[in-house]
Formats: sequence, structure tokens, C-alpha cells
Amino acid sequence: MAATASTALQITAARPSISSTRRIFKAGIASVGADSNGMSCAKLASTRHISSVQQFQRNFMSSRAEFHKFSVKAVSESSETKPASGLPINLKGKRAFIAGIADDNGYGWAIAKSLAAAGAEILVGTWVPALNIFETSLRRGKFDDSRVLPDGSLMEITKVYPLDAVFDTLDDVPEDIKTNKRYAGLSKWTVQEVAESVKQDFGNIDILVHSLANGPEVSKSLLETSRKGYLAAISASSYSYVSLLKHFIPIMNPGGSSISLSYIAAERIIPGYGGGMSSAKAALESDTKVLAFEAGRKHKIRVNAISAGPLGSRAAKAIGFIDTMIEYSIANAPLQNELSADEVGNTAAFLVSPLASAITGAVIYVDNGLNAMAVGIDSPVFKDLNIPTYKH
Repeated sequence: MAATASTALQITAARPSISSTRRIFKAGIASVGADSNGMSCAKLASTRHISSVQQFQRNFMSSRAEFHKFSVKAVSESSETKPASGLPINLKGKRAFIAGIADDNGYGWAIAKSLAAAGAEILVGTWVPALNIFETSLRRGKFDDSRVLPDGSLMEITKVYPLDAVFDTLDDVPEDIKTNKRYAGLSKWTVQEVAESVKQDFGNIDILVHSLANGPEVSKSLLETSRKGYLAAISASSYSYVSLLKHFIPIMNPGGSSISLSYIAAERIIPGYGGGMSSAKAALESDTKVLAFEAGRKHKIRVNAISAGPLGSRAAKAIGFIDTMIEYSIANAPLQNELSADEVGNTAAFLVSPLASAITGAVIYVDNGLNAMAVGIDSPVFKDLNIPTYKH
């Protein structure tokens, strides 16, 4: 797997290759000079090995399209003769288990891609009822477009394991689940069994990612949520992380790292995000701090959480108003951009890398700064303040 993935994810830009598409390089022009006004012509000239500053100046003054073309060619040529510039996130030789991937458009998938781009081997745990569809889609190439890495290769998933993180051991599984046709023909899908299977197949892992949540009564207000629904949300969305870490820590190499995904509802009121899900996210963030201490002292494992902004994934559609939340974020966040899953994936790659070796017990916000806002500036109350906006 490592042979097909890029061995280092560049913070400044993706490492280019001659065969890569122009789309990949459009975001990577920073390798030659994202701040084109501030970089000297001489410095840029030497990067492309041209003989004179004047020649570069003529290219620089050409059209935007021509500058893109020039930059792509420059980066491609220089990459053949020297390493790409920038601080690398290198996860080559590391193995990651990512729990909660069932399709190609959520945060879990984006995290898997970023880790793979940095060189990590990818193992996946998929909810049992979704396993057949997920594996079939992978096998038939339906996810191939989404598997493309910055170097043009396809992300490889070494193995997919059936997983239901609500159950720690087989003894915890009720009879109606054992006999459910959606679980028929599958075995070893409890948390303990999956950890044992990974140990048997691969020995150890270095990275553990918790990217799963479920609240069966998420559309209900907290006052209308039943005890059963509330506890189900806590079990699937927060205790599942405690259980995963508990059972995987024995096979994690010292110096490893674990991350989970949270949401601003853990600490702020998000009307409509009900069924105990806000409580589950609050528990998840609180547990992150305690687990960071315990896992750090006993096993030298770092534990962090990413509080991600709204994303229009299939799972998020269950909330019912995710598109409204995305619009609200764009209107009110300091950065008026729609959040990309890749931005969360890249943050995860940083957090599990040696570059974040002193970061643990932290909740990192990846939401274009929306968490910092105390008010919604799209309110008519602020209409006369002439607050700057820009088109996205």
C-alpha cells in the first residue's frame, strides 16, 4: 500500500508528479510562490532554473491561465531533481485503523485519504449493516474518483472489518441482533473481536480514529428524548470511543495517536441537534481529556478530538437541517467558505504525525472560525455595521 501512496503530505502543497492533473496543481501553486507579489523575481527564477530575471518577468506578466501552466511545469521539473519544499507530514510505515467509514463523502473517508497521502497503511471498520454495500462499491470502482491522492495514485484500503462499536464483546449482543438478517453470515464484529482480528492480521497499529456517531432520536428535543434514546446516543457516539481505545491500546505502538470527531453542540446550543447527541459530544470531549492523561501516562499514546464544522454528508442528512447549518456557517464564520472534508482530513494527519508530538488532550476546531463567534452577524440587528463579506 505504501508503494502506491505518497510518502509525505506537504503542508505547503501536495507533492506533484508529471502525470498529475491540472486540478491537483491549481491548489499547489504555492510551491513556486503563492504570494506572487512578495517573492522576488530572482528567487522564483532560480526555482525554475531560468537564465534571467527578465525571462521570468515576462512569464509573470502573462495571463492567469498561463501563470498556472507555468507554475505546474516549474514544480514538475523541480520535483525530479530535488525534494519538494515545505514541512512534510510523513506517516510512512505507520498503520491506521479508522472506525466508522461507510461511504466516500464523510469525514472518516477524508481522514483516511489524508493519512494515506502521508504514507500510512489504512484499515477500516465499517458498520455491519453497511458493510456489503461499502465493499461492493469499492470493488466495482464506484469510489475510484474519490480515492485519488495528490500524487495521482489511488488510496488503497488494506482490509475492511465488520464493526458494531455499540457492543464490546459477543456476550453483550442481544439475541435479536445475532439473528438479524443484516448480521447474517458475519462474525467477529464486536469491538474486542475486531481488535483481536487486527492483532492477528497485522500485529500492531499506530493510529486509531473514531469517526462514528448515532442518535436514534436526534430529531427530538432533549425534553422529548426518551431514556433509551439518550443512552443509545451516548453509547454509540461517545462510550464507543472509550471502548475502542480500551481494546486497541494493547496493540498500539508507543508514541501512537488517537483522534475522534466532535461538534460545537458539545458546548453551545444547536436547536434541532437533539436526542442526546449534544450530550454525547460533550461527553466525548470530556473523555478526550481524561483518556489523554490515562493513555499518555500508561501507554505513551496521544488523544485528541477535532470539532468539525457542518458537512453535507449522507450521515449528516439524518439531522434534517444540515444544509441550513452550512449556509449559516458561511454567512457568520470569520472565513466565509464552505468547509471541505479534506480540511478536516489534513488536520487529522497533522495531529497523528510527529509534528504534533506535544499535543494531547486538545479539542481542535476546524470550522472556519465559527466557534469563535458569539452572535450571528446575518441578523438584521447588524445590518447597519457594514461588516465585510465576500462571495464564496
